[in-house]
Amino acid sequence: MPPALPRSLLLRLYLAASSRAGGIARRWLDRRCADGKEDAARLPERMGEASQPRPDGPLIWFHAASVGEAASLLEMLRRLGQARPGLTCLVTTGTVTSAQFLADRLPENCLHQFSPIDVLPWVRRFLDHWQPDAAVFTESEMWPATLCEAHARGIPLLLINARISNRSFRRWRIMGGMARSLLARYERILAQDTLAGEQLAALGADPATLTVAGSLKEGAAPLPYDEAERAKMSRAFAGRHLWLAASTHPGEEEIVLGAHLRARPAMPLLSLLLVPRHPTRGDEVAALVRARGLTVAQRSKGEPVTADTDVYLADTLGEMGLWYRIAPVSFIGGSLADVGGHNPFEPALLGSAILFGPHVRNFIDGYRRLELADAAVLVRTEVELADAVVATLPPDRAAEMAAAAWAACSEGAEVTDAVLDAVGTLLDRPRLA
Repeated sequence: MPPALPRSLLLRLYLAASSRAGGIARRWLDRRCADGKEDAARLPERMGEASQPRPDGPLIWFHAASVGEAASLLEMLRRLGQARPGLTCLVTTGTVTSAQFLADRLPENCLHQFSPIDVLPWVRRFLDHWQPDAAVFTESEMWPATLCEAHARGIPLLLINARISNRSFRRWRIMGGMARSLLARYERILAQDTLAGEQLAALGADPATLTVAGSLKEGAAPLPYDEAERAKMSRAFAGRHLWLAASTHPGEEEIVLGAHLRARPAMPLLSLLLVPRHPTRGDEVAALVRARGLTVAQRSKGEPVTADTDVYLADTLGEMGLWYRIAPVSFIGGSLADVGGHNPFEPALLGSAILFGPHVRNFIDGYRRLELADAAVLVRTEVELADAVVATLPPDRAAEMAAAAWAACSEGAEVTDAVLDAVGTLLDRPRLA
């Protein structure tokens, strides 16, 4: 018999509310659908209604919130399919962009569905259909109704790449025993860094189930790209000094553009490749570029790079593998704005030196290791960013940093191995009824 779980009055109240929340959740989904944030054709999936039959044989359920988390799973899913040919991997995500990203990237042994909203009847409908033999959640996914219902059915639960934002950490601490009760339902928790491990332990995770394994994103395969587009864009920027500002957020584009203007006197042929985190902000960012007196070509509108183009605005989705390959130096956004930083291993694996701001708590160990390896440079201001661009763009320096970044990421396969071992243990062990 499994050990008794920690009790939580707040959790019991949540589950009672969840069992009756279908009407409210449906209206919320309708509003999101009207705003283009849901796929209308697949809306029933968000209510637990499957759009595909369950294949015969063993099935493991992987849940990833959005694009970044889903991308981190791809290499592991590929290797898992090779190791277990009869296994089906059901991958769920919660955003339209993640579904688009996975559409032509999932290995053959995988299916995609939108995740059900955490409404108890919808979760039960989902689990009744798919009947997973194990469930694996990524990063910070702790949906109470989903976890409790899966655990009640004896489905082994694993949390991988675990991390928690400072805001979520404070919120869960206020909820007292609810976090401890939910964490107790995971049989294994693999934290992505020491800070995440400490925070999860403080919330009540059992030290016997908690391991700091590193970030699965280190072991991910290099991002895909279109070779014809790479050759085309390389020709377009031939003879120029090109740097990339990737996954930028509001407030960061102004700093990036200011740094670009400051760096140009030292590098008159300097060009900026600007990729906002959310492509829907393309027109807004283009207006910021023009307000600085710079010329901009907008990729979403098919505008070509010309001799007069100062900034190429890549307001598209799923092309980061292309941009990291053609840019010798990349500033990674979400780090000057207090967002928590974005994945530094993607550029590191593709030969790009890395610049980053101080707000990188989501990947703090990774950035620290890259900085210590002389593969990344911390910048705090517009002036520091401009100076770093000028200092790192010379070919010998950029190549030196890129080689150091690749070497620092070579340990990532060990993280994937650790996750695969944990997944295999869950699949091979008899389920508890």
